[in-house]
Amino acid sequence: MVKHRSFLGAAAVAALLVLTMSGTAQGSAAASPTDIGIASPTAGCGKTPTLRSGTHTIQSSGKNRTFILKIPDNYNNRNPYRLVFGFHWWGGTATDVATGQTVQRDVWAYYGLQRLANNSTIFVAPQGIGNGWANSGGEDVTFVDNMLSRIESDLCVETTRRFAVGFSYGGAMSHALACARPNVFRAVAVQSSPGTLSGCSGGTQPIAYLGVHGVGDNIASGRGLRDRFVRNNGCAAQNPPEPARGSLTHRTTTYSGCRGGYPVAWAAFDGGHIAAPQDGAPGDSGSRTWVPAEVWKFFTQF
Repeated sequence: MVKHRSFLGAAAVAALLVLTMSGTAQGSAAASPTDIGIASPTAGCGKTPTLRSGTHTIQSSGKNRTFILKIPDNYNNRNPYRLVFGFHWWGGTATDVATGQTVQRDVWAYYGLQRLANNSTIFVAPQGIGNGWANSGGEDVTFVDNMLSRIESDLCVETTRRFAVGFSYGGAMSHALACARPNVFRAVAVQSSPGTLSGCSGGTQPIAYLGVHGVGDNIASGRGLRDRFVRNNGCAAQNPPEPARGSLTHRTTTYSGCRGGYPVAWAAFDGGHIAAPQDGAPGDSGSRTWVPAEVWKFFTQF
């Protein structure tokens, strides 16, 4: 069971980008309300990549930092791919995220999203310093900037389809990116973050936001993180319904009145500090958890 410790590239490519953007009709360059920003070819589009799936090391803020990369098996260097970062929890590792081994190996890889993506997405599992995301002096946000630079110089990425997800401390890091890089990431999914452990530099601009939290897990912290983006996104204030203790169910609410393209959703479940809750039974389950489907639905609406 995963737990967080308590204390917590080329005109042809440009044309291809336009034609492959979901929500945009072929022959039309008009973006839908949920396509925020202008898609542009990354330097890696059209190039023969040097990056491969596996562990990579880069220099960031004067330190050697590592990340695990999963490139689609049928990678096409003229197809702009969605890019998803998965941040581990405190005491967890990039390997735990990349393999899903702490809940159910392969099935729960990249928080269960790799299986759902079916080779449509590039995944990244960064390794935190001391197995955490203290983001001292903003160094972990800078690490993300550096990873993006390395990956996008070599691989073909859809620049308006970058996402971050994480559980616990990884959720705090995803929230920090929502605050600091809202014009870089399209959406984040914050699972059971115990607060702003990774900081919140900025935090005044909108970004699509999904919060997931257990009612038995200091849910006030999750509500508080969520409510920042309820305000930033111009959503109507409300108190979303949450399941009763003992019900072993979850309830997902999409806020009304949000600025076009900037939804906020809240998924509360009857349970504690766990990453893969299931309806009808306590504890984590890689195969029965409803969370990956909720996150994937939220990300792929864009």
